[in-house]
Amino acid sequence: MINVRIDGIGTASPEYIVDQEIVRATVERVFGESVQDLSRLLHVFEHGHIQTRRFVRPPEWYATEHGFAESNAVYAESAVRLATEAARVALAGREKEVVGIVVASTTGIMTPSLDAALIQTLGLSLHTKRLPIFGLGCAAGVAGLARLFVAVEICSVTFQQSDTSKSNIVGSSIFGDGAAAVCVSSNGTGPTILGGYSTLFPDTEDIMGWDVADTGLRVRFSRDIPSFVRQHLPTVLDDACASWSIARNEITSIIAHPGGAKVLDAYAEATGMPPSTFTIARNILRDYGNMSSVSVLFVLNEFLNTTNTPGYAIMSALGPGFSAEQLLITSY
Repeated sequence: MINVRIDGIGTASPEYIVDQEIVRATVERVFGESVQDLSRLLHVFEHGHIQTRRFVRPPEWYATEHGFAESNAVYAESAVRLATEAARVALAGREKEVVGIVVASTTGIMTPSLDAALIQTLGLSLHTKRLPIFGLGCAAGVAGLARLFVAVEICSVTFQQSDTSKSNIVGSSIFGDGAAAVCVSSNGTGPTILGGYSTLFPDTEDIMGWDVADTGLRVRFSRDIPSFVRQHLPTVLDDACASWSIARNEITSIIAHPGGAKVLDAYAEATGMPPSTFTIARNILRDYGNMSSVSVLFVLNEFLNTTNTPGYAIMSALGPGFSAEQLLITSY
């Protein structure tokens, strides 16, 4: 068992709060003459599961073509700014106590990596240990929880005006921008992190990821993710609980990454937990969309602020690989 405590959480969102109808109109304007049967594809905007999202640029910016260099520059500036804001909230003035920083981000590229910038913007020790994580996508929000962990995703800059694929249009209907940070220490006062469990599913690279194009990062994901969750999550949870020497029925809460409404439906079916278990995740999805690695930390923050249920909780997320990450926490 790990046995360290969560000792602070911070979140940050960009300034542009955009209604789903505005995004739909923007996508329709971009693809109106180039995508056959666009009206059928645009129905993904009409389910009501997502009402607003946060973006680092106004809607009209996404209606014009931007090269990879320009989009990545927006990513870098926004990622540093939002990650710094979230980390300052989590640390609450304890910057000089940080000995290590883990940073997860998959929606852009920085070399030197983002953690090097954050050490300077936060005023951390120049001897702080650094671990950047790239490529875990949504799962990184669970996999990275250690020391000072920062997740920041600027998903909106990966929207491709020249990509007429269904994945790009569906992606434009769900992904948003944001940042979150969690401070972890051995002498904190928050919930205890007891253990982690990682699972890689072989030969599943096609389910989720990026395809690198001349214009930037093109989203790749499968509509079969909900069925994958139903099929594989029960075994993953059984194996995770066995590794922690606890029984599945000792789990009282699931803190799930809100990858989409159907994914949360699949979580409910796979876990047998009541629908109310996923209310917080659905609310985060409704108000922010899918922020990749950031979303599950928004759910965790709200869970800790509003829930007093004693017992074990599992943080759970799936991401590129295809992979699953589980983290066991307890509030007593």
